Amino acid sequence: MSANIRPSGTFDTTYAQDIALNRTRTDKLIKYFLMAALLIIPLLTLRGPFGLNILPESIVGTVLRIAILVIAVQGLNILTGYTGLVSLGHAAFMAVGAYSSAILVREFGFTFWTALPTAALITGLVGILFGLPSLRVKGFYLSMATLAAQFIIPWVLRYPMADLTNGSRPLEVPIPEFFGLGLGSNAAFYYVAVPLSLLLALAARNISRTRTGRAFISIRDNDLAAELLGINVFRYKLQAFFLSAVYAGIAGALLAFESNSISLDFFGPAVSIEMLAMLIIGGAGYSLGPLFGVGFLNLLTQSVIPWLIPIIYAGLPALLPFLEPINAFAALNPLLFGFALMVFLIVEPRGLAYRWEILKISWKIRPYAN
Repeated sequence: MSANIRPSGTFDTTYAQDIALNRTRTDKLIKYFLMAALLIIPLLTLRGPFGLNILPESIVGTVLRIAILVIAVQGLNILTGYTGLVSLGHAAFMAVGAYSSAILVREFGFTFWTALPTAALITGLVGILFGLPSLRVKGFYLSMATLAAQFIIPWVLRYPMADLTNGSRPLEVPIPEFFGLGLGSNAAFYYVAVPLSLLLALAARNISRTRTGRAFISIRDNDLAAELLGINVFRYKLQAFFLSAVYAGIAGALLAFESNSISLDFFGPAVSIEMLAMLIIGGAGYSLGPLFGVGFLNLLTQSVIPWLIPIIYAGLPALLPFLEPINAFAALNPLLFGFALMVFLIVEPRGLAYRWEILKISWKIRPYAN
């Protein structure tokens, strides 16, 4: 949306300018500044190489987890936001990537750098397998088919492959290395996950501008019209499943090596629902949607809800005297999360990225924004 609008007096004079992601010098400078600010965060903590105490150390782990989740939700955005196919088994694909990378390193002597793309490819092939029902079904029925992956994949990992995956017990993952240097700390692994997240976000944005991405969008808008125009709908749906699963596999592998231990509890059905909620809140179909959605949900669950719970807990006996506070306390977190999600969908159904696009357009066409 806003990428097609330039400030007054700014014109494209070449095709290179017309297809550029950054249309103006200001856009480039802002993005370069934000990237640099993101990459220097670990250097400003107490455990950084300079021993500075400008930022708390917890922010490194928070940004690291957000970067990994953004990769996973970015893959879901390709499938749901671009192609219009709802998946309820995205966390199961992350489990495939996590366990594949761990097994390749533990049992077959792969390094982290070779296990990561191999696990992504394996996950992509599994995604194609569960995308095959899209030939015959769509909508609600396809959602149920993807939900099957959320039960089949963990069962396979827990029982038939128990010798390799350790079953229901946690599986230890070796610490990755880079030219002999261990990447076991959050600060070191930060420079693997965050640049990779930025690179994959850029790739996802460019996918939407390619022939394949335009085919995805046409299928999302009207698959029958797309088929009449000569688009092989089934082939492009399988490509969307493959790309979505590849992103999930990379996120799962990064999560495994970041925590140095994985368990099937990390990849339950609730995680798939949460990632779908992140995409809806952020804005499905927008390149910045995954970032806004993951950031908003992390802020909500880690800051806002913990701040509200003591206040509600203190006033609960007066509001609901017939209810035991101890029994209600455990339910407050999911209740507040569900209520916040419901209110957000009513107030901003198109997501935060849509509102961000409107704000950018209003700024560019000032003083005629109204």
